[in-house]
Formats: sequence, C-alpha cells, structure tokens
Amino acid sequence: MTTVRRVRAVRLGPRSVLALALAGAVGVAAFGWPFLAPPTSQVSAHVQDAPWLFAGLLVLLVAVVAATISESGLGPKAVAMLGVLAATGAALRPIGAGTAGIEPMFFLMVLSGRVLGPGFGFVLGSVTMFASALLTGGVGPWMPFQMLAMGWFTMGAGLLPGPDRLRGRTELALLACYGFLAAFAYGTLMNLAGWPFMRENASNIAFDPDAAVPVNLARFTAYCLATSLGWDLGRAVVTVVLTFLVGPAILRALRRATRRAAFETPVTFGPPGA
Repeated sequence: MTTVRRVRAVRLGPRSVLALALAGAVGVAAFGWPFLAPPTSQVSAHVQDAPWLFAGLLVLLVAVVAATISESGLGPKAVAMLGVLAATGAALRPIGAGTAGIEPMFFLMVLSGRVLGPGFGFVLGSVTMFASALLTGGVGPWMPFQMLAMGWFTMGAGLLPGPDRLRGRTELALLACYGFLAAFAYGTLMNLAGWPFMRENASNIAFDPDAAVPVNLARFTAYCLATSLGWDLGRAVVTVVLTFLVGPAILRALRRATRRAAFETPVTFGPPGA
C-alpha cells in the first residue's frame, strides 16, 4: 500500500526564512523611511535620488526567490505550476489596467497562496508582479516595491489558519475578508512608496522632510483618503466578489492539481497485503 503525505509546494527552510526576513527588514526600511528617518537625516536630503537607490531592492528580491526555490528543491511540476499561475496573474492584470480598482489578479493570488502555502505564495506574488511589469511595460523604480508588496500579499493568504480543515463557505468568507483588508494594505504600501517624492510645496498632504513623524503621518493619511481610497475600495470589492463567484472552482482545481502533481511527496511502501 502507498502512503501519501500532503506537503507544501515550497517549504520555508532556515536559509529561506533568513533571506525572507532580511528582505522584509529592508522592505520595511524602504517603505517606511519617511517615518523612520529623523528630519536631520541625510536620507531626507536625497529624496529625489531615493527611488533609484531603493530599486536595488529588486536584486534582493530575486535573491530571495532563488534561495527559496533552491533550498526547497522545487521540482519541475511545481515550477510548471508556478509558471502557469504567474502567467495567468500577469495576463489578468491588464484587463482592468487598474481602472477604478478593477484588478482581478488579486483574487487569484489569494486563492493560490491559500492552497500552495506561504513559501510558494511569496515566490508567486513576486514573480507574477515581475512578469506583469514586463508585459505591461511597467518597469521602473516602483517595481521592486510592487514585487515585495505582492509577495507579502500572497504569502499572507498562505498563513491564514485552518488550511487543512476549513472548507466551504467558512473558508470563502475567511479568504474574502483577508482579500478585502489586504487590498487596502497593498494600496497603502504602494502609496507610501510614491508619496515621499511629491513636491513638498504642491499641497499640504505631501511629505515634508522637516516635519515631525505625527505631522507626516497625518499628511499621509490625508493623501491616501484623497487620492487612492476609490481605487483601493474597488480592488477590495472586486477581490471579494470574484472570491465568492469563482473561488470554489479555482480552489478545487488548485487542490486537484496539487494532489496529482504530488509536490515533494515521499512515497513509502508497506508490507504486502497491508
């Protein structure tokens, strides 16, 4: 008799966790430097150069993806699924082109991260955003921020509780709630990536390198409400609607594909007649 044990498509080994933690720390610094650096810091004096400096984050993200794939021993079947899902997500992105927040790729990332786990989720989110940037011509200093934010977005779905127990409407409700909140979190992070580089004299919601943290936090909150609330709400609603409409079918398909591919599944043979 053959015994099959379910495992994640991509395991997070010690080196992968370390690389991911390093990328996360650098990402937090890259996103949050307006609130982390004091007004007298030289970082604030080079605001216009910062996008290009932070674009170096792309190199670290690629290293994290490579380390995760290498350490996990990712097989050809999992690589093929990664490619298919990344290509599908990249193809979905231009459908709405971000118009009014109509971005159907986000619901696919939530469902994929849920089924395939946090390690696969981070790799998938980053690779999908990289592929979609190449497809849409959206390559620029903002791309590493998008890759990191989407990696976190997809990884978070893999960290949700009850991956082997929750099914049916309860699971859909959990994924819909996560997708709704994470869609706003993604929009907020991307706002933070671009907000410090507005001209400070443009309005009273622009980043002021000489202001204290509470002042800039209030300015940033006003900036999000004034410029992106509609897009973030649209993204969140589309993610929830698609999760409920086609989520059950996509979840079944992903789980069926994972079982048939048997990623990294060890096979043991018992005695005859067992």
